[in-house]
Amino acid sequence: MDTINDHRDFPGRFARTQRFSLGAPSGFTLTPDGSSVLFLRTRGPEDRVGCLWRLDGDGEHLLVDPTELADAAGEVPQAELIRRERARVRTSGIVGYATDADVRLVVFALDGALWTADPSGVLPPRRHATAGSVVDPRPDPAGRRVAYVTGGALHVLDLADGTDRALAEQEGDEVTYGLAEHVAAESMHRHRGYWWSPDGSRLLVARVDNSPVARWWISDPVDPTRPPREVAYPAAGTANADVSLHILTADGAGRTQVDWDRAAFEYVTAAAWDAHGPLLSVQSRDQKTLRVLAADPRTGATAPLHEQHDPAWVELVVGTPARTASGALVHTSDEGETRFLTVGGERVTPEGLQVLEVLSVDGESVLFAASDEPTEEHLWAYHPDDGAARLSEGPGVHTGQRAGGALLLSSRTDHGRVTRILRPGGVLEVRSLAAEPPVPPRVTWLRAGEHAIRTALVLPSWYRPGTEPLPVLLAPYGGPAMQLVVRAGGWWLAEAQWFAEEGFAVVIADGRGTPGRGPRWDKSIYKNTLDAPVEDQVTALRAAAAHCPDLDLERVAIRGWSFGGSLATMAVLRHPEVFHAAISGAGPSDQRLYDTHWRERFLGHPDEDPDAYDRCSPIGSAAALERPLLLVHGMADDNVVVAHTLRMSAALLAAGRFHQVLPLSQATHAPSDPVMVEGLLRHQLKFLRDSLNAAPRRSV
Repeated sequence: MDTINDHRDFPGRFARTQRFSLGAPSGFTLTPDGSSVLFLRTRGPEDRVGCLWRLDGDGEHLLVDPTELADAAGEVPQAELIRRERARVRTSGIVGYATDADVRLVVFALDGALWTADPSGVLPPRRHATAGSVVDPRPDPAGRRVAYVTGGALHVLDLADGTDRALAEQEGDEVTYGLAEHVAAESMHRHRGYWWSPDGSRLLVARVDNSPVARWWISDPVDPTRPPREVAYPAAGTANADVSLHILTADGAGRTQVDWDRAAFEYVTAAAWDAHGPLLSVQSRDQKTLRVLAADPRTGATAPLHEQHDPAWVELVVGTPARTASGALVHTSDEGETRFLTVGGERVTPEGLQVLEVLSVDGESVLFAASDEPTEEHLWAYHPDDGAARLSEGPGVHTGQRAGGALLLSSRTDHGRVTRILRPGGVLEVRSLAAEPPVPPRVTWLRAGEHAIRTALVLPSWYRPGTEPLPVLLAPYGGPAMQLVVRAGGWWLAEAQWFAEEGFAVVIADGRGTPGRGPRWDKSIYKNTLDAPVEDQVTALRAAAAHCPDLDLERVAIRGWSFGGSLATMAVLRHPEVFHAAISGAGPSDQRLYDTHWRERFLGHPDEDPDAYDRCSPIGSAAALERPLLLVHGMADDNVVVAHTLRMSAALLAAGRFHQVLPLSQATHAPSDPVMVEGLLRHQLKFLRDSLNAAPRRSV
């Protein structure tokens, strides 16, 4: 392999492979007997069309290739594009699917059309006539009918006779049925808006009325002939959508509204329908109280099962609430420094083990993801007869499923991705076709300062101690949405290695407020989301320099995206003696312009504590800029709108502070166009070299 040339082509390869994710399998579904698994995967490392596959003892089978469906051409509905944006989906073709309970039927939408497929591969895929463009189709558990959303209405299609029935139609343009509202999908991890009953006779459906929500407009300056897109965006302190839940009969004959105190609990954070009936979780506007309710499907009346309070906020854990076969409630409890798994109100996991997600509940057994070391995430199982036991081994991020005596274990480690099905008849491995980085990340794992901040130091492959000083690039996210310092070989480590090969020492640190270290750590940033994270970056930098004295602390830059963008801006504003340049991508500069559920969780209501918003908004400190700053933003971003960067630029200009702005045409919050992604990487490298006086290495 020509390492030098491969390295030089890294930005192009990084962009064409969608950050080395194309060709990686995802969306796994084990069959009930554990003999086979369905999954999604593109056909190669630079192919963006998702296909449906099956793996069994006879090998791998391509079930559906969208490019071979002659009548598949169509246009993806706007509601589906929004759904994908909220879920950060960047492929085309089949991007999701659903099955019946026995996995004898697969349902998916392709460019607005409804398709079914036979998991055995005996019958060819079949397209079905529908009332309109299809969003989020899901079959009933028996596989007789398929529900879907079209034009904001919820429909049910009978597969046997083709009867298509509207169960709930819009009462106006502002109302939708069966779709998640903006804050649910963006901030609560709830991407669904309806749930089938186990017998397939009824559905629990979310009705969303966006009429109270303020309107924003996302325009496309590149094409002035196109009108702006209207977006219902609930900015902090403003009105949310009015969300209610309704129980609809599949034959269209009955409708019952679920009753709870919606004035006191306006957020529907989770919902499900299990063998015991509808189950929902609702949260107060200040997010300090979470209530779990059981609903009577006949009357809509609700009864409280659990209530949780916290002086900061109640953390939402994906997969909760749930119930075991006996009806025991599966939830979590924050006590001190530990997030425990609870079953029937009792703690069932040890102190120090942080529960991250409940993956499934089967009978009395609970499968969940948890961490007792922040750089690792493991697969665990709990059963009342055996207690809690870890199912995965070795450093990495591990998740999985269980069915029919088989365990699907999907692992991302320093050595790549591996997905295996462990079953009595042997082991099956799902191939990954994803490309590998040209230069494997060379990472030193550190713990910095009194808080043992998990830190990754990435050095050039050609580096030899004492040969030359290395300019430093800090590349954190640093916020509550994700960790970067994990033993999972993430794309960000490959990107960091590229910057390292170009002559930088790269430091990545997960400071206070990042997930994975328990409730006290999470909530240490309450009412002040940037002070501690900025200080933790300084601490991590000093620890890295102590470990590697060749780090040049007179040439230090910081770059980040989204929360990381705000972190980078605030770092260079507050500590110009430490940080000599910054790149801020899609960073919120005025916290009042971000959405209700996410922003009010950490800062409270802006009318009640305006000072919290002021101290966490870089725009208020614009006049302090002394160092080079590059602001980057997608012009079509509907999550962190471009107004953040434009207003920050205006404030800097008014203060007479030199800076640069790089607008990304037609880009959303996560740019994916290969030409744009490649150009952005190269532009940032040039900015860093110019700002830090770091000449290119001739040997690279």
